[in-house]
Amino acid sequence: MPSYIIEKPLDPWQAISEHQEKMQLDTQFGATATFVGTMRDFNDNSDVSAMTLEHYPAMTQHYLDKLIAEASEKWDLLDVLIIHRVGDILPSQAIMLIACWSAHRKASLDACSWLIEELKHRAPFWKKETRPDGDRWVAENTDGF
Repeated sequence: MPSYIIEKPLDPWQAISEHQEKMQLDTQFGATATFVGTMRDFNDNSDVSAMTLEHYPAMTQHYLDKLIAEASEKWDLLDVLIIHRVGDILPSQAIMLIACWSAHRKASLDACSWLIEELKHRAPFWKKETRPDGDRWVAENTDGF
């Protein structure tokens, strides 16, 4: 159940397809829940033309691996994939991918939802936005509900 931190653009649908080919689960899974987080061009009533995500690699990798282990303990999952971008990101580019495979939909949907919120609010990433009035570090993530 892998997690990856990457600096290059992410094609989430290709990543899911490639991962699913390697899973060797054949007909065991009946559900795949996915979430793709994409950079938008606004935040807090201001235009945003770019974003830089920074992190401490070992700390962040450990955190992502820990999240997958926790999700696997809470739900009956067959596989989980997390890919998260760092570095310079532009509007409309994918920032993160979460995919959860399970025999039945409830486990994969619940785990995917939980992972989204854990990543959004607790993952050790630092976000700097490029705005018309200059760059600024984001102190808090927006509530996505």
